[in-house]
Amino acid sequence: MSHQVINTQNNSNQSNQILPPKPVLGAPDASGEMADLLALMARLRADCPWDQKQTNHSLIPYAIEEAYELGEAVQTDDDEDIKGELGDVLLQVIFHCQLYAEQGRFDIEDVITTLQEKLIRRHSHVFEAERLKDDAAVKARWDEIKAEENQAREARGKPRRRLDACRAGSALMQAQDVQKQASKLGFDWDDVSGALDKLDEEISELKQELQTLPSNLKNAKETEIRELEKELGDCMFALVNVTRKLGLDAEAAMLTCVHKFKSRFGFIESQLAMAGKQFEDSDLMEMDTLWEAAKQHERAQ
Repeated sequence: MSHQVINTQNNSNQSNQILPPKPVLGAPDASGEMADLLALMARLRADCPWDQKQTNHSLIPYAIEEAYELGEAVQTDDDEDIKGELGDVLLQVIFHCQLYAEQGRFDIEDVITTLQEKLIRRHSHVFEAERLKDDAAVKARWDEIKAEENQAREARGKPRRRLDACRAGSALMQAQDVQKQASKLGFDWDDVSGALDKLDEEISELKQELQTLPSNLKNAKETEIRELEKELGDCMFALVNVTRKLGLDAEAAMLTCVHKFKSRFGFIESQLAMAGKQFEDSDLMEMDTLWEAAKQHERAQ
């Protein structure tokens, strides 16, 4: 929403005064109260077409993205950015709670109660007579309590399998961790050559799958797209395995690549700007030439 800017005259010196945006008709005030936030979420679900379409599954990518953006904001140490990103993470929590409440399963009070019970249960050294001398002892006790919770989970008919303990995180992080856990159970190649052979095999299968699809994937059937996703996933999973066998971290490798790509693309943008141009004024040949120049620039640094 844009701000209104008006000119005022003060002692013959003209200045700009920025007025706050006009409130939307019927919009509630930002009170800072949790009850008002929950009411606002319910209102959005009732009146916003986009919010009405969402499901708990459709929101998953947003929750993951917001968590990463919060991490980046904390790194910047900018209060306004941090407040904004914390709010976005909180939005994901209340959005999910609103959807589950609509399904008659549980609401945010149930979530808060469950969290409180967990924190109290896992901090017996704080709330009971038990005293632990250092953080290592706290960690050990924490693991014991989690094991007890897992046993209770199994008693409810939710058996915990060996790979269930793998950490949550990005797809790359999860892929590397499940491979690591499987390796501990003997499901692994002796060296990286086996992982490389598997990567070649998966890439070959991807090429074969692409040959069966129309050149324009917009004309492909939904089932064909799903199969293509599976083959792409197999290739990525195999490449993560190669990374793991080399003793490297797949997430770190990908982040390095993303940073490098952004840096080189920034170089292209700056070079175009120096020539008085934008991306829309350029073509692939020119941008590819500047990309190579960006690589040379990296080597010279």
